[in-house]
Amino acid sequence: MSLAIITGSTGLVGSEAVNFFHDKGFDVIGIDNNLRKLFFGKNSSTVWLKSQLLKRNKNFKNYHIDIRNFTGLEKIFKKYSKKISVIIHCAAQPSHDYGKNYPFLDFNVNATGTLNLLELTKKYSPNAPFIFMSTNKVYGDNPNKLNIIEKKTRWELNKRDKNYKGIKENFSIDNSTHSFFGVSKTYADLIVQEYGKNVGLKTVCFRGGCITGPNHSGATLHGFLSYLVKASLKMKKYNLIGYKGKQVRDNLHSYDLVNCFWQFYKKPRFGEIYNMGGGRYSNCSIIEALNLVEEIAEIKVKRKILKSPRVGDHIWYISDTSKFKKHYPKWKQKYNTKKIIKELIEHQK
Repeated sequence: MSLAIITGSTGLVGSEAVNFFHDKGFDVIGIDNNLRKLFFGKNSSTVWLKSQLLKRNKNFKNYHIDIRNFTGLEKIFKKYSKKISVIIHCAAQPSHDYGKNYPFLDFNVNATGTLNLLELTKKYSPNAPFIFMSTNKVYGDNPNKLNIIEKKTRWELNKRDKNYKGIKENFSIDNSTHSFFGVSKTYADLIVQEYGKNVGLKTVCFRGGCITGPNHSGATLHGFLSYLVKASLKMKKYNLIGYKGKQVRDNLHSYDLVNCFWQFYKKPRFGEIYNMGGGRYSNCSIIEALNLVEEIAEIKVKRKILKSPRVGDHIWYISDTSKFKKHYPKWKQKYNTKKIIKELIEHQK
């Protein structure tokens, strides 16, 4: 049987990948030590999800190993070696605020952890595609320098703007404020490309927009849409941090993202990058997301606008997914923002 190694296997994207590839007939080895609990507190622990995955998937095994632990990782790669058909790297420190407060931990998880996995792939499984979950934060705050205009419920671009359909992969990552998290993920993104173009591994970076879904253990510092729905339903209030709450995110369901992984796995490339989010098909501002929650759940959410935005936060960001669609025309999005929010609400009941 084919074997998939998935890091961050009890997180949002990792768990979706576990189920997806297991259903495709893969044996799945998960690597996840629930570091999310350390980052964001016990309410963000993914133990509940690991339990579900183990019950659902008979050919899934999870190893409690930190990706900073090269020796621990090597034991797994050495054990399974040539059986490994694909490596899906989703584990990360995902928060701007946490990265600023703990820069060594942030860099070691995001940068060193990724380098560890690349080296072990090169040594033990050089023919296996290496799929890396990157982020749109590699562009820093450069998207904020676009000609953004204010509308009633969102910031937006003019329809004649060359970036109206979204940010392309050749958008500059230089001369911008990234946040410490953005920097550590940029290193990881670039080194993944380099192992593709320089070393010859079949690598890809998916620069995610707002990835979401019911498996997300959303927290104040990370997991915008998941946390927004959770806070709205349970506390009936929500803080909008900066930009009048009109900042725009494109929202991609984790299932649609993992389908991208599958398309790449079947026809891999070398050192490739794709901006991957909801695009023009699925996006909203924070205000619009709250409006949808109120409409669907038939509730009223008290809103408090905080003036100071997060460092490196985007005022407007929509991914241009046309490059991926050109390379993999069979990929289709299943979820738009309204459908995603409906599912998140159902999950909270």
